[in-house]
Amino acid sequence: MAYFLGKDVAVHLAVEQATGTNCSGAFVDVTANPALITATLITAGDIQFAGGRDGGAATIAVPDLTGVDISIGAVDEDISYFGYRSVTKAQIKNETTVSLTRKKKDSSWDAIFNGGRYGCDSTGDFTAFGLTQPTINTGYRIYVTLKGSGDQKEIFTIMGACVQAHSTSVNADGTSEETMEFMSYVTPNVGNALYSTALTAPYAGGAHDL
Repeated sequence: MAYFLGKDVAVHLAVEQATGTNCSGAFVDVTANPALITATLITAGDIQFAGGRDGGAATIAVPDLTGVDISIGAVDEDISYFGYRSVTKAQIKNETTVSLTRKKKDSSWDAIFNGGRYGCDSTGDFTAFGLTQPTINTGYRIYVTLKGSGDQKEIFTIMGACVQAHSTSVNADGTSEETMEFMSYVTPNVGNALYSTALTAPYAGGAHDL
């Protein structure tokens, strides 16, 4: 587990869909009741939660970030064989968890947790996956950039992540913070540039572990 202060890293969010006609990110209209999540900008007052997967200016930096918690692990399964006393541990899948904490300034994160946890599909629909299984083209991509420049800069990319938890805390002085937790079973990528390749393609470290 690694914990970073918000001032020590920069975090950008993107949807797994590349920027196109049907999708340019995740936008939340907090004035609607309930809040409306769309894949394209509808009104000027919409809050953009995430950008497109293309990287660069297409991603959206998380504002007022106070803390980032990254946990990397693996899910193992015990396998025992009849007639043998030894037990084998087999790795089933990788698990990466990222928790982002920011100063609460609007209800956009509440709306994403309630209606956009799995990202959008190719048609730009955020609600279609509420009762169906997400695919490799859904979810969010998180870029965690450590301070540095050029080849000395490290960018930790978490792909195919879904939102699994959201909480809000209130302090004695009235200042509130909120935390959003993302989870992914895809092997993360570490490099000195934003990794924007689709999940269906391999990368230098080998094929994606889906």
